[in-house]
Amino acid sequence: MAGLTDVQLRKAGKKEKAYRIADTGGLYLFVTTAGAKVWRLRYRYNGKEQTLIIGDYPDVSLSDARNARDDAKRLLKEGRHPGTVKKIEKLVGQQRTGETFEVIAREWHQHQVPMWAERHSADVIGSLESDIFPALGSLPIRDINEQLVLATLRLVEQRGAKETARRLRQRMSAVFVYGIASGRASSDPAAVVAQAMAPLTKGRQPAITKLEEALKMLRAVESTPAHPITKLGIRLLALTAARPGPFSTTPWCEFDEVDPNDPVWTIPAARMKLKKKFKDDENRDHFIPLSRQALETISVLRELTGRGPYVFPNARKPMKPMSENALGYLLNRAGYYQRQVPHGFRSTFSTIMNERFPADRAVIDFMLAHVPKDKVEAAYNRSLYLQRRKELAQEWADLIMEGAPSAQELLSGPRKILNPENYRRPKKAA
Repeated sequence: MAGLTDVQLRKAGKKEKAYRIADTGGLYLFVTTAGAKVWRLRYRYNGKEQTLIIGDYPDVSLSDARNARDDAKRLLKEGRHPGTVKKIEKLVGQQRTGETFEVIAREWHQHQVPMWAERHSADVIGSLESDIFPALGSLPIRDINEQLVLATLRLVEQRGAKETARRLRQRMSAVFVYGIASGRASSDPAAVVAQAMAPLTKGRQPAITKLEEALKMLRAVESTPAHPITKLGIRLLALTAARPGPFSTTPWCEFDEVDPNDPVWTIPAARMKLKKKFKDDENRDHFIPLSRQALETISVLRELTGRGPYVFPNARKPMKPMSENALGYLLNRAGYYQRQVPHGFRSTFSTIMNERFPADRAVIDFMLAHVPKDKVEAAYNRSLYLQRRKELAQEWADLIMEGAPSAQELLSGPRKILNPENYRRPKKAA
């Protein structure tokens, strides 16, 4: 049987009753009483007659309909059922790319960018690109169910990243909700799987909170073979109790501006852990008084990296800052795996100093950048407490540097050879 021709298809008109015009292999054109023409395929699956609706003519041409028929036949030979909407869309090549999970997720992300800090924005889209888009990005968002979401998140959990998996679930849920609001999704399967996620025991960042143990830890770090910049980094982090993120990306220009007669390090709000709306608020700048030992450490660091843009440059790419992971790796090698992390120095400082100076709890909170939400109060208290913060910073330094070698002495011992040319700042354009 030769089958239908395009001429026959065009001439097929409406009649009092719906009718069909057979092609070959079970394919036929169904013509409704209104004159609509729909490609259909008759086939048998598990002994029962089934009908697959392929699409409307002429949107789906004769050639496309026959290709869909052949693909359906191949699926049947493989023992698979071709009669789902998802299979139809794939067979006839009419999947709407504007309704895939990745397209909608990127659209959602762009709507959030103005409200997010640049670092957080990059983290969100980066996590989706790494763990979600490869598995689900090309699928129509309506076709993604709870099983697919959970299976994808399980892969993240299985590599030990349970907290990351939970953040991904929250981000996926936000994408589904956005899809529902914009009329392109009908449910939020990511919300449904929340209770099926692997259990996560949350706790504080591992930290040494006894002075004697903290002294022992710092001496262990200093005696562990490592790059001197990393050792000096651990010392300065312990002295300042700064957040590791802003600390590891400190540009030299911030230390260049420190007044030697009144040494206070100013970390601008733009580099602090703040919502984007506060990034330009000078009242959110964080002031860290620098002790004598901190100034000594900075002076030795200047000898090593002072000609480059960053205080702590990346060992492989000196024009970029080091990863805060480098500090954590040194703590691990010194024997403090799961006992102390870079962020833990803040707890070390807070616990020891609050025990010694309970009346200064509010001041110690300010030293950790735990400021009141009220802008006026924050500005006032910042000025009120600054002198006491300087005193406490020196008290803290004297405590944890007891018996410590000088910063200059940390340069001795096994270490990598530095090439000073790698740490020069780029010349300014004339």
